[in-house]
Amino acid sequence: MINASNMPLRNNEGFLEDAHSWTPQVAERIAADNGLELSPAHWEVVRFLRNFYQQHAMSPPSNRLFVKAVKEVLGEDKGNSIYLMQLFSGTPAKSACRVAGLPRPTNCL
Repeated sequence: MINASNMPLRNNEGFLEDAHSWTPQVAERIAADNGLELSPAHWEVVRFLRNFYQQHAMSPPSNRLFVKAVKEVLGEDKGNSIYLMQLFSGTPAKSACRVAGLPRPTNCL
C-alpha cells in the first residue's frame, strides 16, 4: 500500500484533486483511511465507476443515478441501495467515488 508521503493531493473531504493520479494502490490507501478493506466486490464497483467516468467525464451525480447505473451494468443483485450500502458506508456514491479517485458526486450531501 502507498504511504501518506507518496499520496496524491486530496481535498478536505478526501477526494483526489486530480482523478488521473489514481492507482489501485491509491484506492487501497483511501479505503484504509476510511476503514475499508477492499474485497473483489468493492473492486467491481470501483472499476465500474472508473469506466463510467471515462465514458461520461463525470461521477454519477446522485446516489439514485449511481444505483441505477450499477443495476444497468452489473445487474439487479448489485444495483440496489442495500448491496451498495453494505460495501460503501454512508452515501454509497460519495464513498465509492472517493475510493475510485473520482470527483465528488454533485448532488450527494
